Amino acid sequence: MSDLFSDFREIDYPIIDADAHVQEPPDLWQSRAPAKLRDRAPRVERTEHGDIWLFDDGVAKQPVGLTACAGLSYLDFKPAGHTYDSIRPGMYEPVARLKDMDIDRIHTQVLYPSVTLTGAKTYSDDRDLQRFCVRAYNEWMSEFCRDSGGRLVGLGIIPTTGLDDAVEELEWLAKNDLRGAIISRMPSGDYDVQPSDEPFFGLAQEAKLPLHVHIGSFIRNPGGGKPIDMTELRFLGTVGGTKAGANTLPVAADLIFSGLWEKYRQLRIVLVEANVGWIPTMLEQTDDMYLRYRWFTDAVNQMSDMPSEIFHRHFWATFMIDTVGLQLRDRLNIDHIMWSTDYPHTGTDWPNSRVTIDRQFRGISKVEVKKMLHDNARDLYGLDVPGSL
Repeated sequence: MSDLFSDFREIDYPIIDADAHVQEPPDLWQSRAPAKLRDRAPRVERTEHGDIWLFDDGVAKQPVGLTACAGLSYLDFKPAGHTYDSIRPGMYEPVARLKDMDIDRIHTQVLYPSVTLTGAKTYSDDRDLQRFCVRAYNEWMSEFCRDSGGRLVGLGIIPTTGLDDAVEELEWLAKNDLRGAIISRMPSGDYDVQPSDEPFFGLAQEAKLPLHVHIGSFIRNPGGGKPIDMTELRFLGTVGGTKAGANTLPVAADLIFSGLWEKYRQLRIVLVEANVGWIPTMLEQTDDMYLRYRWFTDAVNQMSDMPSEIFHRHFWATFMIDTVGLQLRDRLNIDHIMWSTDYPHTGTDWPNSRVTIDRQFRGISKVEVKKMLHDNARDLYGLDVPGSL
């Protein structure tokens, strides 16, 4: 019998999807908001152009569009125009989600938001409103996963309103069985690591909660320049670059050289939905610059490990379609890369993920395929998932 993967029929273990999403239900925040915040809490407005999310009483808006596409033909993808009456209930209801996973032969999913995909600042700059929205989402996510028998794995959002709020929310996640935290800025609210951030990173290490950086977060100048019209050709360049690491590479490089790793030897970072093909090139170049510049930057006294060693020890990454990255997997830590579906966003091939798996993994060692489809996510999140079906 060949040791190389041939097709889906050879998979005799539960598949763990390391990056799926919920499409938050329209009443999530309105049903939980105190009277003083209800007018400003996120809500859905039905329009002639479909359902639209309103944040802070309309200061920001987000249509229901490309984050709610599971089951649609590419011909039916559109940036706006969907309603909660037309999208699959599995996007926002847990029992229906499990049914959709069964159809796609996915056993377990690690869950990210859609409405707050770019981070807690989406809700508002106002501290009280943002803190309410963050906690309401995290409570709902905990409830969403509660009765799934461990098949739905929730991650919580961290606010951007300062270190104390970030630490408080991380403590709450640890006590409520959410398996990691999604950060869109550093704990202080800054884009760069500050010395004051150490209590947050120390708690994440102690609680064994991985910190997640999803594409779309850590955008340093979100309001700068003319917004890109999603119907323009240049939008394709933006999203293609983002999926190839353009958004995530700078964050990863900043974290590698943040000075965290001498003290926090067990801290774990997950880079999400940027795929993995860009990583070997980044590590080759950061290693080279470290060796050339380590004296005048004083890195020689501040870093005992090479940049690539830091990355291979502390960083995990998810991918969807990345045949180039798979060809370069010997330049990665094979124990730290994880496959995902992106359900229900446009990256998903639901209900035919098995076709995507066949096409992408054929000819790769069965042992390595199992790591990417099962072992790595199971071990990272400490999941009680059976090793075989």
